[in-house]
Amino acid sequence: MTTCIRTALAALFCFIVALPTQAQPCVPATHAEPIGRGTISYNSFGRGPPVLLVHGLFADKEQWTALACLIADAGYEAIAVDLPGYGKSAGYSLGDYPLEREVENLHALAARLGIARFDIAGNSMGGAIAALYATAYPEQVRSLAFLGSPEGITGWGDGIRGAILSGINPFIPLTPAELDIELHLLFVSPPNISPSAAKSIVDEYVRNRDHYIQVWNIVNLYDDVLIRTPLARKPTLIVWGADDRVFNASGATALQAKTSAGQVYLVPKAGHLLHTENAAAVAPLFIRFLKTAEDGK
Repeated sequence: MTTCIRTALAALFCFIVALPTQAQPCVPATHAEPIGRGTISYNSFGRGPPVLLVHGLFADKEQWTALACLIADAGYEAIAVDLPGYGKSAGYSLGDYPLEREVENLHALAARLGIARFDIAGNSMGGAIAALYATAYPEQVRSLAFLGSPEGITGWGDGIRGAILSGINPFIPLTPAELDIELHLLFVSPPNISPSAAKSIVDEYVRNRDHYIQVWNIVNLYDDVLIRTPLARKPTLIVWGADDRVFNASGATALQAKTSAGQVYLVPKAGHLLHTENAAAVAPLFIRFLKTAEDGK
């Protein structure tokens, strides 16, 4: 039996940031495509050159919505996927969680959609996947953006290490108090969540605890993946939260050296999920980068 991570961290995003005010409502078109052993769900926004957005561990496509709307407004088609095993993508097994396998499934999705060339961006684990994709298929990727710190270039922040050493995995919270720890690690200004909503989120982690641990163990094997992998030389953007408590902002220097990124931004008062919490600040940086990459072809 396969288990899909659907309602834990993903459930937080209805509490976080309202969409930016727009003349027309920004409503994604939701699609599903059979890929490999399952079905990948994705949201698309707007029309224009395609931009693929890749989420992090225990997250889903909805955390990109605010930023995707702004990207679409700038004349692009933003495509936010639920990676196999996450969100509403269904039918996948533990064998699909290794990052190389996520890359292959995304490549199959791009082929099915007939997308020959695109820009790719990721957050956290999604940043590592985006970099691995650009390396595996350099002819297909026009540019690479890390929107928030990626997995695989620097060690865990002090808060993560302290929690784990005390016996708490803050990414698999089993009590409301542990969920509160997670929120304060992910956000500069954590969302206010009612006790009933917090209980619902925690109950999901408790029900599927073994599965979450299995996935955590697989993904954690990639904690140095960007250090040990020769990465493709592509136009690269690094946007890192100055107050990131998951991966310290000092890691941006190592990432720039590894990628020769020409543009690096530390966003003030921004944390690990800055693409969600600080979408209005990230959007102009990313859109300007996309325009530059487009001009350079």
